[in-house]
Amino acid sequence: MRPLEAKGGKRPKPTALGALASFKSCLRRASLLASGRRSGYGSFRRRTSQEVTSAAIYVHLPFCPYICPYCDFAKVRWERGLAASYLAALRAEIERAPAVRGSTVFFGGGTPNTYPATELAALVTLLRDRFQIASDAEITFEANPDPALTEHLETLRGAGATRLSFGVQSFVARELQALGRRHTHGDVALAVRRARAARFTNVSLDLMFGVPHQTEASWRESLAAALALGPEHISAYGLTIEEGTPYKTWFDREPQAFADDTREARLYEIAIETLLDAGYEHYEISNFAKPGFRSRHNATYWRNDEYLGFGVGAASYRDGVRSVHTRDVAEYIANASGAIPGESEALEGDARVGEAVMLALRTSEGVDFAAFRERYAVDMPSRFAVVLAELSDAGLAIVDESGLRLTMRGRFVANDVCGAFLAEA
Repeated sequence: MRPLEAKGGKRPKPTALGALASFKSCLRRASLLASGRRSGYGSFRRRTSQEVTSAAIYVHLPFCPYICPYCDFAKVRWERGLAASYLAALRAEIERAPAVRGSTVFFGGGTPNTYPATELAALVTLLRDRFQIASDAEITFEANPDPALTEHLETLRGAGATRLSFGVQSFVARELQALGRRHTHGDVALAVRRARAARFTNVSLDLMFGVPHQTEASWRESLAAALALGPEHISAYGLTIEEGTPYKTWFDREPQAFADDTREARLYEIAIETLLDAGYEHYEISNFAKPGFRSRHNATYWRNDEYLGFGVGAASYRDGVRSVHTRDVAEYIANASGAIPGESEALEGDARVGEAVMLALRTSEGVDFAAFRERYAVDMPSRFAVVLAELSDAGLAIVDESGLRLTMRGRFVANDVCGAFLAEA
Protein backbone atom coordinates (compact mmCIF):
# COMPACT_ATOMS: atom_id res chain seq x y z
CA MET A 1 0.00 0.00 0.00
CA ARG A 2 1.31 3.43 -0.95
CA PRO A 3 1.15 6.31 1.53
CA LEU A 4 -0.52 9.48 0.25
CA GLU A 5 -2.20 7.61 -2.58
CA ALA A 6 -5.66 6.25 -3.27
CA LYS A 7 -6.87 3.31 -5.35
CA GLY A 8 -8.53 5.60 -7.82
CA GLY A 9 -9.15 9.07 -6.58
CA LYS A 10 -11.78 11.31 -5.04
CA ARG A 11 -15.25 11.19 -6.52
CA PRO A 12 -16.42 14.72 -7.45
CA LYS A 13 -19.37 14.68 -5.10
CA PRO A 14 -19.70 14.35 -1.30
CA THR A 15 -20.07 10.77 -0.18
CA ALA A 16 -19.61 8.84 3.02
CA LEU A 17 -18.49 5.96 0.81
CA GLY A 18 -15.17 7.75 0.35
CA ALA A 19 -14.36 5.96 3.59
CA LEU A 20 -14.38 2.74 1.65
CA ALA A 21 -11.43 3.74 -0.49
CA SER A 22 -8.00 2.82 0.76
CA PHE A 23 -6.22 4.30 3.73
CA LYS A 24 -4.17 6.37 1.35
CA SER A 25 -7.05 8.67 0.39
CA CYS A 26 -7.67 9.48 4.05
CA LEU A 27 -4.01 10.17 4.57
CA ARG A 28 -3.96 12.50 1.58
CA ARG A 29 -6.94 14.41 3.01
CA ALA A 30 -5.34 14.69 6.44
CA SER A 31 -2.11 15.99 4.99
CA LEU A 32 -3.98 19.07 3.79
CA LEU A 33 -4.77 20.12 7.36
CA ALA A 34 -1.43 21.80 7.79
CA SER A 35 -0.09 24.35 5.32
CA GLY A 36 2.16 22.44 2.91
CA ARG A 37 5.27 24.18 1.67
CA ARG A 38 7.38 23.57 -1.39
CA SER A 39 10.79 22.33 -0.45
CA GLY A 40 13.88 20.64 -1.72
CA TYR A 41 13.68 17.10 -0.45
CA GLY A 42 17.35 16.29 -0.54
CA SER A 43 17.81 15.64 3.13
CA PHE A 44 15.91 14.52 6.21
CA ARG A 45 16.07 16.41 9.46
CA ARG A 46 18.88 14.75 11.37
CA ARG A 47 18.58 13.47 14.91
CA THR A 48 20.89 14.83 17.53
CA SER A 49 22.22 11.43 18.58
CA GLN A 50 23.61 8.43 16.78
CA GLU A 51 20.42 6.52 17.50
CA VAL A 52 19.34 4.21 14.69
CA THR A 53 15.56 4.00 14.63
CA SER A 54 13.15 1.65 12.92
CA ALA A 55 11.11 2.59 9.86
CA ALA A 56 9.10 0.86 7.17
CA ILE A 57 10.52 1.13 3.65
CA TYR A 58 8.42 1.92 0.57
CA VAL A 59 9.86 1.79 -2.98
CA HIS A 60 7.88 3.13 -5.93
CA LEU A 61 8.39 1.59 -9.38
CA PRO A 62 6.17 3.61 -11.73
CA PHE A 63 6.43 1.65 -14.98
CA CYS A 64 3.44 -0.21 -16.43
CA PRO A 65 2.99 -2.32 -19.57
CA TYR A 66 -0.20 -0.30 -20.20
CA ILE A 67 -2.06 2.50 -18.39
CA CYS A 68 -5.43 1.81 -16.75
CA PRO A 69 -8.08 4.53 -17.31
CA TYR A 70 -9.03 4.87 -13.62
CA CYS A 71 -5.48 5.07 -12.24
CA ASP A 72 -3.99 8.26 -10.80
CA PHE A 73 -0.82 6.81 -9.32
CA ALA A 74 2.56 8.17 -10.35
CA LYS A 75 3.01 5.94 -13.38
CA VAL A 76 4.41 5.86 -16.94
CA ARG A 77 4.35 3.35 -19.75
CA TRP A 78 7.32 0.95 -19.80
CA GLU A 79 10.30 2.17 -21.79
CA ARG A 80 13.50 0.20 -21.30
CA GLY A 81 15.96 3.09 -21.45
CA LEU A 82 13.92 5.30 -19.13
CA ALA A 83 13.34 2.40 -16.75
CA ALA A 84 17.11 1.79 -16.54
CA SER A 85 17.79 5.47 -15.81
CA TYR A 86 15.09 5.43 -13.15
CA LEU A 87 16.60 2.38 -11.49
CA ALA A 88 20.00 4.09 -11.32
CA ALA A 89 18.40 7.19 -9.78
CA LEU A 90 16.53 5.04 -7.26
CA ARG A 91 19.75 3.36 -6.18
CA ALA A 92 21.40 6.77 -5.75
CA GLU A 93 18.58 7.95 -3.51
CA ILE A 94 18.67 4.79 -1.43
CA GLU A 95 22.44 5.00 -0.96
CA ARG A 96 22.25 8.49 0.58
CA ALA A 97 19.26 7.80 2.83
CA PRO A 98 19.46 8.18 6.63
CA ALA A 99 20.46 5.20 8.74
CA VAL A 100 17.41 3.28 9.86
CA ARG A 101 16.52 -0.34 10.54
CA GLY A 102 13.98 -1.40 7.94
CA SER A 103 11.04 -3.08 9.67
CA THR A 104 9.14 -3.98 6.48
CA VAL A 105 9.54 -3.35 2.75
CA PHE A 106 6.83 -2.67 0.18
CA PHE A 107 7.38 -2.33 -3.58
CA GLY A 108 4.46 -0.47 -5.16
CA GLY A 109 3.74 1.11 -8.50
CA GLY A 110 3.01 1.32 -11.27
CA THR A 111 3.63 -2.33 -11.92
CA PRO A 112 6.79 -3.45 -10.10
CA ASN A 113 6.96 -6.78 -11.91
CA THR A 114 7.29 -5.01 -15.25
CA TYR A 115 10.99 -5.01 -14.34
CA PRO A 116 12.88 -8.30 -14.83
CA ALA A 117 12.86 -10.38 -11.65
CA THR A 118 16.66 -10.31 -11.45
CA GLU A 119 16.66 -6.51 -11.22
CA LEU A 120 13.97 -6.57 -8.53
CA ALA A 121 15.97 -9.16 -6.59
CA ALA A 122 19.02 -6.90 -6.75
CA LEU A 123 16.93 -4.09 -5.25
CA VAL A 124 15.91 -6.34 -2.37
CA THR A 125 19.57 -7.15 -1.71
CA LEU A 126 20.47 -3.45 -1.76
CA LEU A 127 17.74 -2.61 0.74
CA ARG A 128 18.69 -5.51 3.01
CA ASP A 129 22.30 -4.33 3.13
CA ARG A 130 21.47 -0.64 3.46
CA PHE A 131 18.77 -0.85 6.13
CA GLN A 132 19.67 -3.86 8.29
CA ILE A 133 16.45 -5.62 7.32
CA ALA A 134 15.85 -8.76 9.34
CA SER A 135 15.83 -12.12 7.59
CA ASP A 136 12.19 -12.68 8.60
CA ALA A 137 10.93 -9.20 7.66
CA GLU A 138 7.78 -8.86 5.56
CA ILE A 139 8.82 -7.87 2.01
CA THR A 140 5.89 -7.29 -0.35
CA PHE A 141 5.72 -6.84 -4.11
CA GLU A 142 2.64 -5.53 -5.83
CA ALA A 143 2.24 -7.47 -9.05
CA ASN A 144 0.21 -7.58 -12.23
CA PRO A 145 -1.13 -11.13 -12.80
CA ASP A 146 -0.50 -11.02 -16.57
CA PRO A 147 1.24 -14.34 -17.46
CA ALA A 148 4.29 -12.71 -19.06
CA LEU A 149 4.99 -10.85 -15.82
CA THR A 150 4.73 -13.77 -13.38
CA GLU A 151 7.16 -16.25 -14.95
CA HIS A 152 10.05 -15.84 -12.51
CA LEU A 153 8.52 -15.36 -9.10
CA GLU A 154 10.98 -17.87 -7.62
CA THR A 155 13.73 -15.27 -8.22
CA LEU A 156 11.91 -12.79 -5.97
CA ARG A 157 11.32 -15.45 -3.33
CA GLY A 158 14.98 -16.46 -3.44
CA ALA A 159 15.99 -12.84 -2.81
CA GLY A 160 13.87 -12.74 0.33
CA ALA A 161 10.47 -11.46 -0.83
CA THR A 162 7.79 -12.95 1.44
CA ARG A 163 4.50 -11.56 0.15
CA LEU A 164 2.84 -10.91 -3.22
CA SER A 165 -0.13 -8.59 -3.75
CA PHE A 166 -1.82 -9.18 -7.10
CA GLY A 167 -3.90 -6.35 -8.59
CA VAL A 168 -6.89 -8.39 -9.74
CA GLN A 169 -9.78 -5.88 -9.36
CA SER A 170 -12.32 -8.28 -10.89
CA PHE A 171 -12.70 -11.83 -12.19
CA VAL A 172 -15.51 -10.84 -14.58
CA ALA A 173 -14.50 -10.28 -18.21
CA ARG A 174 -16.86 -7.36 -18.88
CA GLU A 175 -15.69 -5.53 -15.76
CA LEU A 176 -12.03 -6.13 -16.56
CA GLN A 177 -12.60 -4.69 -20.02
CA ALA A 178 -14.23 -1.59 -18.52
CA LEU A 179 -11.25 -1.19 -16.18
CA GLY A 180 -8.79 -1.47 -19.05
CA ARG A 181 -7.23 -4.59 -17.55
CA ARG A 182 -5.87 -7.25 -19.91
CA HIS A 183 -5.63 -10.29 -17.67
CA THR A 184 -8.27 -12.98 -17.32
CA HIS A 185 -9.66 -15.13 -14.54
CA GLY A 186 -7.37 -17.90 -15.73
CA ASP A 187 -4.34 -15.61 -15.65
CA VAL A 188 -4.94 -14.83 -11.98
CA ALA A 189 -5.27 -18.52 -11.15
CA LEU A 190 -1.99 -19.17 -12.98
CA ALA A 191 -0.28 -16.32 -11.11
CA VAL A 192 -1.35 -17.76 -7.75
CA ARG A 193 -0.20 -21.27 -8.76
CA ARG A 194 3.16 -19.84 -9.79
CA ALA A 195 3.40 -17.98 -6.48
CA ARG A 196 2.77 -21.21 -4.56
CA ALA A 197 5.28 -23.09 -6.71
CA ALA A 198 7.81 -20.36 -5.85
CA ARG A 199 7.11 -21.04 -2.12
CA PHE A 200 5.15 -17.86 -1.36
CA THR A 201 2.93 -18.60 1.63
CA ASN A 202 1.46 -15.09 1.83
CA VAL A 203 -0.57 -13.96 -1.18
CA SER A 204 -2.97 -11.01 -1.31
CA LEU A 205 -5.58 -10.20 -3.96
CA ASP A 206 -6.90 -6.68 -4.60
CA LEU A 207 -10.56 -6.45 -5.61
CA MET A 208 -12.62 -3.40 -6.55
CA PHE A 209 -16.32 -2.74 -6.12
CA GLY A 210 -18.45 -0.04 -7.72
CA VAL A 211 -16.99 -0.93 -11.12
CA PRO A 212 -19.05 -0.04 -14.23
CA HIS A 213 -21.37 -2.91 -15.23
CA GLN A 214 -20.90 -4.56 -11.82
CA THR A 215 -23.96 -6.14 -10.19
CA GLU A 216 -24.44 -7.82 -6.84
CA ALA A 217 -24.25 -11.15 -8.64
CA SER A 218 -21.03 -10.34 -10.49
CA TRP A 219 -19.44 -8.97 -7.30
CA ARG A 220 -20.30 -12.20 -5.52
CA GLU A 221 -18.74 -14.04 -8.46
CA SER A 222 -15.47 -12.15 -8.03
CA LEU A 223 -15.44 -12.73 -4.29
CA ALA A 224 -16.11 -16.46 -4.76
CA ALA A 225 -13.39 -16.72 -7.40
CA ALA A 226 -10.91 -15.00 -5.10
CA LEU A 227 -11.75 -17.27 -2.19
CA ALA A 228 -11.40 -20.35 -4.39
CA LEU A 229 -7.72 -19.45 -4.89
CA GLY A 230 -7.10 -19.48 -1.12
CA PRO A 231 -5.29 -16.15 -0.64
CA GLU A 232 -4.14 -15.24 2.85
CA HIS A 233 -5.25 -11.64 2.39
CA ILE A 234 -7.89 -9.78 0.37
CA SER A 235 -8.27 -6.02 -0.08
CA ALA A 236 -11.64 -4.69 -1.25
CA TYR A 237 -11.61 -1.08 -2.40
CA GLY A 238 -14.41 1.15 -3.63
CA LEU A 239 -13.79 2.59 -7.08
CA THR A 240 -13.23 6.33 -6.94
CA ILE A 241 -12.82 8.90 -9.69
CA GLU A 242 -9.79 11.20 -10.04
CA GLU A 243 -9.47 14.43 -11.97
CA GLY A 244 -7.49 14.11 -15.18
CA THR A 245 -8.22 10.43 -15.79
CA PRO A 246 -10.30 8.97 -18.63
CA TYR A 247 -12.71 7.73 -15.97
CA LYS A 248 -13.40 11.33 -14.89
CA THR A 249 -14.32 12.19 -18.48
CA TRP A 250 -16.58 9.12 -18.61
CA PHE A 251 -18.17 9.99 -15.26
CA ASP A 252 -18.93 13.54 -16.39
CA ARG A 253 -20.50 12.25 -19.60
CA GLU A 254 -22.38 9.26 -18.16
CA PRO A 255 -22.62 9.29 -14.34
CA GLN A 256 -25.34 6.66 -14.40
CA ALA A 257 -22.74 4.13 -15.58
CA PHE A 258 -21.17 4.24 -12.11
CA ALA A 259 -22.48 2.89 -8.84
CA ASP A 260 -24.32 5.35 -6.62
CA ASP A 261 -23.78 5.48 -2.87
CA THR A 262 -26.57 3.04 -2.08
CA ARG A 263 -25.25 0.40 -4.45
CA GLU A 264 -21.66 0.90 -3.25
CA ALA A 265 -22.78 0.46 0.34
CA ARG A 266 -24.57 -2.77 -0.55
CA LEU A 267 -21.53 -4.11 -2.40
CA TYR A 268 -19.30 -3.29 0.55
CA GLU A 269 -21.74 -5.04 2.87
CA ILE A 270 -21.66 -8.14 0.64
CA ALA A 271 -17.85 -8.16 0.79
CA ILE A 272 -17.85 -7.95 4.58
CA GLU A 273 -20.43 -10.71 4.99
CA THR A 274 -18.77 -13.01 2.47
CA LEU A 275 -15.22 -12.64 3.75
CA LEU A 276 -16.16 -12.88 7.43
CA ASP A 277 -18.11 -16.07 6.68
CA ALA A 278 -14.99 -17.43 4.95
CA GLY A 279 -12.90 -16.93 8.11
CA TYR A 280 -11.14 -13.68 7.30
CA GLU A 281 -10.62 -10.95 9.87
CA HIS A 282 -11.94 -7.53 8.87
CA TYR A 283 -9.00 -5.80 10.48
CA GLU A 284 -9.10 -2.50 8.56
CA ILE A 285 -11.84 -0.80 6.58
CA SER A 286 -10.64 -2.11 3.22
CA ASN A 287 -8.59 -5.13 4.32
CA PHE A 288 -9.34 -8.72 5.30
CA ALA A 289 -6.86 -11.38 6.38
CA LYS A 290 -6.70 -14.92 7.61
CA PRO A 291 -5.47 -15.05 11.23
CA GLY A 292 -1.76 -14.23 11.33
CA PHE A 293 -1.64 -12.65 7.87
CA ARG A 294 -2.46 -9.00 8.43
CA SER A 295 -0.23 -6.66 6.46
CA ARG A 296 2.60 -5.65 8.77
CA HIS A 297 3.75 -2.91 6.43
CA ASN A 298 0.35 -1.22 6.21
CA ALA A 299 0.06 -1.31 10.00
CA THR A 300 2.91 1.20 10.05
CA TYR A 301 0.66 3.79 8.41
CA TRP A 302 -2.33 3.11 10.64
CA ARG A 303 -0.18 3.38 13.79
CA ASN A 304 1.25 6.66 12.46
CA ASP A 305 4.76 5.22 12.77
CA GLU A 306 7.74 6.29 10.68
CA TYR A 307 8.44 5.23 7.11
CA LEU A 308 10.83 6.15 4.32
CA GLY A 309 9.66 6.35 0.71
CA PHE A 310 11.95 6.09 -2.31
CA GLY A 311 11.14 6.92 -5.90
CA VAL A 312 8.84 9.23 -7.80
CA GLY A 313 5.74 10.27 -5.86
CA ALA A 314 6.89 8.38 -2.75
CA ALA A 315 6.05 9.71 0.71
CA SER A 316 8.03 9.62 3.95
CA TYR A 317 7.20 10.36 7.58
CA ARG A 318 10.12 11.00 9.93
CA ASP A 319 10.70 13.23 12.96
CA GLY A 320 7.13 14.52 12.69
CA VAL A 321 7.63 15.69 9.09
CA ARG A 322 5.67 14.18 6.23
CA SER A 323 7.19 14.63 2.78
CA VAL A 324 6.34 13.54 -0.75
CA HIS A 325 8.50 13.50 -3.88
CA THR A 326 7.65 15.01 -7.22
CA ARG A 327 5.43 12.86 -9.44
CA ASP A 328 7.43 13.80 -12.53
CA VAL A 329 9.73 10.91 -13.51
CA ALA A 330 12.19 13.05 -15.49
CA GLU A 331 12.42 15.58 -12.66
CA TYR A 332 13.01 12.80 -10.15
CA ILE A 333 15.77 11.17 -12.23
CA ALA A 334 17.53 14.53 -12.72
CA ASN A 335 17.59 15.26 -8.98
CA ALA A 336 17.86 11.86 -7.27
CA SER A 337 21.47 12.46 -6.23
CA GLY A 338 20.66 15.81 -4.65
CA ALA A 339 17.59 17.74 -3.54
CA ILE A 340 14.54 15.97 -4.95
CA PRO A 341 11.69 18.44 -5.53
CA GLY A 342 8.52 17.80 -3.58
CA GLU A 343 6.41 18.97 -0.69
CA SER A 344 6.74 18.59 3.05
CA GLU A 345 4.86 19.59 6.16
CA ALA A 346 5.44 19.34 9.88
CA LEU A 347 2.48 17.69 11.58
CA GLU A 348 2.18 19.24 15.01
CA GLY A 349 -0.43 19.90 17.65
CA ASP A 350 -4.05 19.52 16.59
CA ALA A 351 -3.24 18.33 13.08
CA ARG A 352 -1.07 15.52 14.43
CA VAL A 353 -3.69 14.46 16.97
CA GLY A 354 -6.55 14.57 14.48
CA GLU A 355 -4.66 12.49 11.92
CA ALA A 356 -3.62 9.92 14.54
CA VAL A 357 -7.25 9.40 15.56
CA MET A 358 -8.36 9.18 11.94
CA LEU A 359 -5.80 6.51 11.07
CA ALA A 360 -6.41 4.41 14.16
CA LEU A 361 -10.17 4.40 13.60
CA ARG A 362 -9.67 2.64 10.27
CA THR A 363 -8.56 -0.46 12.19
CA SER A 364 -10.69 -2.95 14.09
CA GLU A 365 -8.80 -2.13 17.31
CA GLY A 366 -9.48 1.59 17.05
CA VAL A 367 -7.95 3.99 19.57
CA ASP A 368 -6.44 2.79 22.85
CA PHE A 369 -6.94 5.71 25.26
CA ALA A 370 -3.97 4.91 27.50
CA ALA A 371 -1.55 4.44 24.62
CA PHE A 372 -2.85 7.59 22.93
CA ARG A 373 -2.38 9.60 26.13
CA GLU A 374 1.18 8.34 26.53
CA ARG A 375 2.18 9.11 22.94
CA TYR A 376 0.34 12.38 22.28
CA ALA A 377 -0.24 13.75 25.80
CA VAL A 378 -3.95 14.00 25.04
CA ASP A 379 -6.71 12.56 27.22
CA MET A 380 -9.33 11.63 24.65
CA PRO A 381 -12.28 11.08 27.01
CA SER A 382 -12.01 14.68 28.20
CA ARG A 383 -10.69 16.35 25.03
CA PHE A 384 -13.33 14.81 22.77
CA ALA A 385 -16.11 14.21 25.29
CA VAL A 386 -18.88 15.72 23.15
CA VAL A 387 -17.83 13.90 19.97
CA LEU A 388 -17.47 10.57 21.76
CA ALA A 389 -20.92 10.90 23.29
CA GLU A 390 -22.51 11.77 19.95
CA LEU A 391 -20.86 8.85 18.16
CA SER A 392 -21.88 6.43 20.88
CA ASP A 393 -25.48 7.66 20.96
CA ALA A 394 -25.71 7.39 17.17
CA GLY A 395 -24.45 3.79 17.24
CA LEU A 396 -21.40 4.66 15.16
CA ALA A 397 -18.76 3.81 17.75
CA ILE A 398 -18.18 1.73 20.85
CA VAL A 399 -16.72 3.88 23.62
CA ASP A 400 -15.62 2.34 26.91
CA GLU A 401 -12.94 2.95 29.54
CA SER A 402 -10.20 1.43 27.42
CA GLY A 403 -10.81 3.04 24.07
CA LEU A 404 -12.83 3.80 20.97
CA ARG A 405 -13.60 1.73 17.90
CA LEU A 406 -16.10 1.94 15.09
CA THR A 407 -19.18 -0.24 14.93
CA MET A 408 -20.08 -1.90 11.64
CA ARG A 409 -22.44 0.99 10.96
CA GLY A 410 -19.65 3.42 11.75
CA ARG A 411 -17.38 1.82 9.17
CA PHE A 412 -19.86 2.74 6.45
CA VAL A 413 -19.48 6.44 7.30
CA ALA A 414 -15.86 6.41 8.46
CA ASN A 415 -14.96 9.63 6.68
CA ASP A 416 -17.71 11.48 8.50
CA VAL A 417 -16.60 10.04 11.82
CA CYS A 418 -12.97 10.95 11.14
CA GLY A 419 -14.06 14.41 10.08
CA ALA A 420 -15.68 14.99 13.46
CA PHE A 421 -12.32 14.47 15.22
CA LEU A 422 -10.44 16.56 12.66
CA ALA A 423 -12.89 19.41 13.21
CA GLU A 424 -12.56 19.19 17.00
CA ALA A 425 -8.78 18.79 17.08
